[in-house]
Amino acid sequence: MVLKADRFHIIDELRKKHRHPLSWLLKIAEVSRAGYYKWRMNHSNMSRRLEEDLLLKEHILAIHKLHPYYGYKRMTRALSREGIVVNHKRVRRLMRELGIKSVIRKKRPFYGIRGSVVFPNVLNREFCAEIPLQKLVTDITYVRVGDTFAYLSAVLDLYNNEIVAWELSERNDLNLVLNTLKQLEGKPFGKNALLHSDQGFQYTTKSYENQLKELKIQGSHSRRGNCHDNACIESFFSHLKTEKLYLVRPKTIEQAYQAIQEYIHFYNHSRFQEKFNGLSPIEYREKTAA
Repeated sequence: MVLKADRFHIIDELRKKHRHPLSWLLKIAEVSRAGYYKWRMNHSNMSRRLEEDLLLKEHILAIHKLHPYYGYKRMTRALSREGIVVNHKRVRRLMRELGIKSVIRKKRPFYGIRGSVVFPNVLNREFCAEIPLQKLVTDITYVRVGDTFAYLSAVLDLYNNEIVAWELSERNDLNLVLNTLKQLEGKPFGKNALLHSDQGFQYTTKSYENQLKELKIQGSHSRRGNCHDNACIESFFSHLKTEKLYLVRPKTIEQAYQAIQEYIHFYNHSRFQEKFNGLSPIEYREKTAA
């Protein structure tokens, strides 16, 4: 037998899509009008709560990126400073659903310690490059996909702000970064080429360092917790979200991939930039090479 909640859902869908009379649908489903309206009110509240949770998760992810050492209590306070007042228990639940927790330094025996690979800040906010593929920056951002999130890794060439590699994944892990770097193989890097990133866990691993060595480019790291050291790639992510993702609101990973692919093609080939006298990144590169 079909549960009442399922019957109410079917009635709601039929009303929206085919505009059948409510009284007729209630009679066929053998449910009361009062019961249907009560279900609709509860269903609406649940949908609103889910939407609020998703918006909170976006804020939590943004704060966590800048302050990975925040636990749920400090995260609650950080949200409050942004004008978002929310119960700490709800913040703890959402952080658990996102799979993020504070980074706690634990004391360990001297033996077996393997420190993270941290490069000096070679870029040092010098965001201008004289030749293509001389100064590259990379980062990861979250992408809202329906009721969950995916992660976008991208590499931007500071010479003309062109996106030269990108990868989308449902997991924010080391493979996401390594697969992005594989797309750089065979590119004609300039002399003393460097790739700059923040000190996220993927960018401080031995595997990341080894892949940079294979590409024959040097690594560079932002100062910890300083997003301005990598402002150019953050700016691209902001344009991507406001000009594309917030408009199309992808529901599946496939839709997100297509939307990102379309925008990056538009960004590289057609989106003019004032700093390049109204040329797009690729137009600027081709003009200077002529």
